[in-house]
Amino acid sequence: MSTAAEPPIDPNRPSAARIYDAFLGGTHNFASDRAVAARATELLPETPMIARANRAFLRRAVRYAAGRGIRQFLDLGSGIPTERNVHEVARGVAPDARVVYVDLDPAAVLYGRHLLDGDPQAAVVHGDLQRPAVVLGEPEAHRLLDLDRPVAVLMIAVLHFLPDGPVLDAALHAYREAVAPGSLLAVSHVTPSGDPGQMARVTDLYNRAGTPLVPRDHTRVERFFDGWRLVEPGLVYGPRWRPAPEDETVTDPARYLTLAGVGER
Repeated sequence: MSTAAEPPIDPNRPSAARIYDAFLGGTHNFASDRAVAARATELLPETPMIARANRAFLRRAVRYAAGRGIRQFLDLGSGIPTERNVHEVARGVAPDARVVYVDLDPAAVLYGRHLLDGDPQAAVVHGDLQRPAVVLGEPEAHRLLDLDRPVAVLMIAVLHFLPDGPVLDAALHAYREAVAPGSLLAVSHVTPSGDPGQMARVTDLYNRAGTPLVPRDHTRVERFFDGWRLVEPGLVYGPRWRPAPEDETVTDPARYLTLAGVGER
């Protein structure tokens, strides 16, 4: 575990990680986060359902990676710890799995370190995924990740909080070049709905809350997989990516407003 001092938490400023925790029914959020979550649900009643489906995709992607023999996971933008985290899901397949969680949100780091206290095979790093050299240079990342062997890089519901531009492009390129052949990249990302006005109102809410949201269409999300080979079924609505029997029944995947895919290096 990292022994670094916990960064300060501002309860009056909403954060994407804590808002997401509120959607999932978690307790690691503040009134400011719950207010945004409540308003988002008014604008888009399916929002809690979308959040649950996104977590289900994460679990499936982790199990897929572990089933492929991958034993180390880099979870970028990991968010607030919740039930069935990456290390728990991965170890259900491979008990020796190692996980490095990375988040910029101080609350995610604080609660993550508390949860993992005493676990030598997992760590939480306070860092910005757009600074890959810093993230991968952290002592805990060095200790737990062997970049000469395949790694599962997870970017789940995080890239839609980052603007297009050379900084993001360079970061994605750096992670791809840093990991060994056979590594996997899992991405889920908000995509516009059939009702542009509805998505525009949700985007505006997040922007006003200080957590800018950048919905992207299929073509733009697919670009994040440049240099990776998408595995079947490709980039699809989240519930359609290798659904599991325990997942909620889905009749209209497009209502979930989330694209998801896994690529192999």
